[in-house]
Amino acid sequence: MRILVHDYSGHPFQAQLSRELAHRGHDVVHSTCPAYVSGKGNLAENAVAGLRFVTIGDHVVLDKGAYVRRLFQETRLGLELARQVRREKPDVAMLGNLPIPTLVVAASALKTLGIPWVLWHQDITAVALRSFAAAGVSRLMGIAARVFEQGEKWSARRASAIVVIADSFVRVHREWGTADKVTVIPNWAPLDEILPVDRANAWSREHGLDGVRTVLYSGTIGLKHNPALLVRLVETLREQGERVRLVVVNDGPAVPVIKEAAAARGVDLTLLPFQPYERLPEVLGTGDVLVVLLAADAGEFSVPSKTLSYLCAGRPVLGLMPADNLAAQLLRKAGSAVFAPEESSLAGAAAWVREVLNDPARAEALGKESRALAEREFALERCASQFEEILRLASSTRDRLQKFNVRSSRCGKFRTRNKR
Repeated sequence: MRILVHDYSGHPFQAQLSRELAHRGHDVVHSTCPAYVSGKGNLAENAVAGLRFVTIGDHVVLDKGAYVRRLFQETRLGLELARQVRREKPDVAMLGNLPIPTLVVAASALKTLGIPWVLWHQDITAVALRSFAAAGVSRLMGIAARVFEQGEKWSARRASAIVVIADSFVRVHREWGTADKVTVIPNWAPLDEILPVDRANAWSREHGLDGVRTVLYSGTIGLKHNPALLVRLVETLREQGERVRLVVVNDGPAVPVIKEAAAARGVDLTLLPFQPYERLPEVLGTGDVLVVLLAADAGEFSVPSKTLSYLCAGRPVLGLMPADNLAAQLLRKAGSAVFAPEESSLAGAAAWVREVLNDPARAEALGKESRALAEREFALERCASQFEEILRLASSTRDRLQKFNVRSSRCGKFRTRNKR
């Protein structure tokens, strides 16, 4: 097959899937949007035959806080993606992590071109927007949630197949009338790219973190997830008699919030932008305990991919997240700890971190179990075979879609002649 995979975010495991599909003999074009600032995967060209990396939005600077401007930008990105699809002429496309305006425009173009496509549904945007509205972030969020939900539902109904990352998504697709084409495939992380490394490594030395006890967070973080909770965790550790440095690797609106909170509370902080992907194992290896943060009302429809990377890195992990989240279930399987993302949980969370910091044998055992769980759960071959079959079945509808478009076009001409 000739396959176009567009992962708007540029995550590691989507790129790994494209490499595996190319290894299996498919002609794969992997598209991303560098305008979206996040930790990126391995998006470099290499010797894999049949795989090319392309981008959209190379000269776009997204302003997440300027909602109206961002709406126009994301619509233009959809048009750019539509032109890319037209140039590449894939047998089948797969789209993941797209903003709703971009998704709607791309779905319209794919329908017009008669190209079947798969929606890789990583987040249900309407749910997130409703929670923003409930939190009073913006009065426009409630209206946007209703409008975007219609766009998200419209797009899902036009996809030939849908892949969701957790069982909880199925209920929404049942409401939308699209559950009959849904397959659940949990996310994973690249085991061969994110490997355990020594705590003292080149990256930790470069940033003066050798011999310094650290609580580390690496990845995207939204304001609604209460990034100041990270600072309060380390402050609570200090109150319990444990001096720990907070290390945060992030770009985005959470940075000034964390910096201001750390300064106000006298918390030792190392704050760095997203690091090159090839250094991610060293970054994660520098954390004595790695922290995942997820807001209470985001638990059902979001599975933070950083959790999966943390497990691959073989470190103890603290989850400040809803207990029923899929990532929380994985952490408990690995023997790590999960606490509610609330101020009232910080005393217990800090006590758990202290126990790990002061018991090297336990920390080592937790790290080994994290890696062992990742190796059991993140089998690329099985996931790739599932995606390959879904894409193959979707591509088989291409001829039917193109015939339908021809008939629709002829009917349109007939109606025009009648009007005359």
